[in-house]
Amino acid sequence: MAISSVLETLRHPFVFRTLNDELASYPGKPFQVRLWNGTTWGTTGDPKFTLVVNNSEALRRLFVDPTEIGLGEAYIAGDFDVEGDMEAAFELGDYLLDRSKAPHLSPASLPLILFDKVHSHEEPMVGMQRTQLHGPVHSRNRDVQAIRYHYDLPPEFFELWLDPRMLYSCAYFSNGDKTDLDAAQDSKLEYIAKKLRLQAGEHLLDIGCGWGGLIVYAAEHYGVQAHGVTLSLRQAEVARKRIHDAGLDGQCRVDVCDYRDIESGQQFDKIVSIGMFEHVGEALLPEYFRQVWQLLREGGAFLNSGIASSLSYSQRKGPSFNDRYVFPDGELVPISKSLGVAESTGFEVRDVESLREHYALTLRQWLRRLEARSGKAREITDEATYRIWRLYMAGSEHWFRTGIINLYQTLLVKPRHGESGMPLTRADWYGPHC
Repeated sequence: MAISSVLETLRHPFVFRTLNDELASYPGKPFQVRLWNGTTWGTTGDPKFTLVVNNSEALRRLFVDPTEIGLGEAYIAGDFDVEGDMEAAFELGDYLLDRSKAPHLSPASLPLILFDKVHSHEEPMVGMQRTQLHGPVHSRNRDVQAIRYHYDLPPEFFELWLDPRMLYSCAYFSNGDKTDLDAAQDSKLEYIAKKLRLQAGEHLLDIGCGWGGLIVYAAEHYGVQAHGVTLSLRQAEVARKRIHDAGLDGQCRVDVCDYRDIESGQQFDKIVSIGMFEHVGEALLPEYFRQVWQLLREGGAFLNSGIASSLSYSQRKGPSFNDRYVFPDGELVPISKSLGVAESTGFEVRDVESLREHYALTLRQWLRRLEARSGKAREITDEATYRIWRLYMAGSEHWFRTGIINLYQTLLVKPRHGESGMPLTRADWYGPHC
């Protein structure tokens, strides 16, 4: 069918009436839709975002039995774009995916020409592709594949939008939501150090140490002996260089190592795990907490920070976009489940704090920084990778903001003959740097 015929069909009043009916009950922020012929419809005021439909395939994926994977892949392929507030666009995505709220169009309800693939991409976009992992889930070899898929992108890509310490986890906005990300990440490190009550000379283990930001901070500011482990070769390379540049070779060390393979004879006064817990898997929680228990000295403290799913939210059936393109084999476990396993291991739960709103703010700043340097991000990686990460960050911000997922810092201790080693109050946590 000729392109001119496609454009003529799109100008037909029936098409717009049908699409307007589809979106009439949408309760979210005002937006516009712009078709590939330049025709627009939607709010006449100031839209929060514009959904740019680049071809008929996008129209089909958006309005005829949409799926999370289908929408994500259409965006990666460039079948549609989002101009403006990407996070707000996820409200529309939720609406379209919720069949109990949004009436979905059938192919018969629109002219068949709208679903002709004359404009769609015949070949997948070159760049980052869907994961293909091998071996049993959460086996050591498969975990290496999963971690390196996500974290072994060029460090220069992460440097575009992370803070100077390259902390890829929730910041702590102790001075309000207008706080600069760099300051909020420094506050996070100080807050963790105070929760653990680090002391000079103590031995600290960081499970999933990333690019070494926390262990370098703890060694510099608290005089600890810090040991970090990661499965990412590129993270380890950067972390070791940062340790050397800071003159901390005698105090800090980073190994490429699975947490399950840390020698059981080693003992640590304090252990921390920030943003690694999501990769453990529910079936391995007993082994995870048991390993930490064995590595921690009596009287020691373990701070575990991880994303959790909500028991009140019904997960959509089937694999998610994040499963396929962002965090393969990642599992979010309700906080009630993980706390139960920790207690059954022997840990005493001393504090549980939700930082859900803090993570939404963190992701918002990451996303703005990534979008501001989109050209450089594409140059370092590729178009598909940029689109995947933009979509993932915006979606995560939306899910934290709306309570679909949460972030918990849990402080656990290994009592010595009933003595927890904890003071009676948390007063020492809230100093001037937090």
